[in-house]
Amino acid sequence: FVQILNKHLEAHPRVEPRQLELEVLETSALEDMAQVSEVIKDCREMGIEFALDDFGTGYSSLTYLKLLPAAFLKIDQSFVRDMLDDPEDLAILEGVLGLATAFSREAIAEGVESIEHGQLLLQLGCNIAQGFAIARPMPADELLAWISDWRPDPSWSGQKEVSHEDLPLLFAAVEHRAWIRQVERCVQGHTVPELRLDAHDCRFGKWLNESGRKLYSQHPAFDEVEKLHHQVHNFATTLCAMRESYDEPTMESNLKTLNGLKESMTSKLNALI
Repeated sequence: FVQILNKHLEAHPRVEPRQLELEVLETSALEDMAQVSEVIKDCREMGIEFALDDFGTGYSSLTYLKLLPAAFLKIDQSFVRDMLDDPEDLAILEGVLGLATAFSREAIAEGVESIEHGQLLLQLGCNIAQGFAIARPMPADELLAWISDWRPDPSWSGQKEVSHEDLPLLFAAVEHRAWIRQVERCVQGHTVPELRLDAHDCRFGKWLNESGRKLYSQHPAFDEVEKLHHQVHNFATTLCAMRESYDEPTMESNLKTLNGLKESMTSKLNALI
């Protein structure tokens, strides 16, 4: 492989090896760790860097990271896609970012499909990403014009990484969005056995009354968060209790109001950081 690659590079002298980055699937690398490690080493001596693609979907281990000297870890989109309202996926994502830092690797997030995905990744300290929120696949002859014209969303440009002390706040926001998703399913007629409508009993409410109060009670926005939390729960309780009496336009209007409250909560939680 290395010899063939070198011949291709010699045939294109205007292309510097450092301009080339190769991806290797985690699952493929596991089939012959020694050989893949040797290939990566030889290519890096030529100036070519590697990225481990779909990281997290195979049998990732600390030994695996140690033996494969790739410069980049590409976090699989299955963890990124649902991180906005799935606390477990967010925990996996944070863990992979921690591994990347510990092993001096650069993390790349796949599957960034919205501005909100990008904001949360930047808050977690992940500054490189790919996905439809940035660009969709395009013909090669359109690439240069896109590079010239593209600008990041303004909210990304000013977004900073949160401190370690504020990380639980990010998780709390995701817990709240996950709860909103449960309420939506309830209103739409689905059975949601774990839906907690008591404002003090949901996971976000417990964080708010314990760690949240301890850390942020002196912040001007905290009282607003607490008030809005009770407002959302009261509205959700009414929606779920009367769901069978709604016609479709009314249900859509109520869900729109619910999502508006969710966005207000997200904004107020960000104000605490």
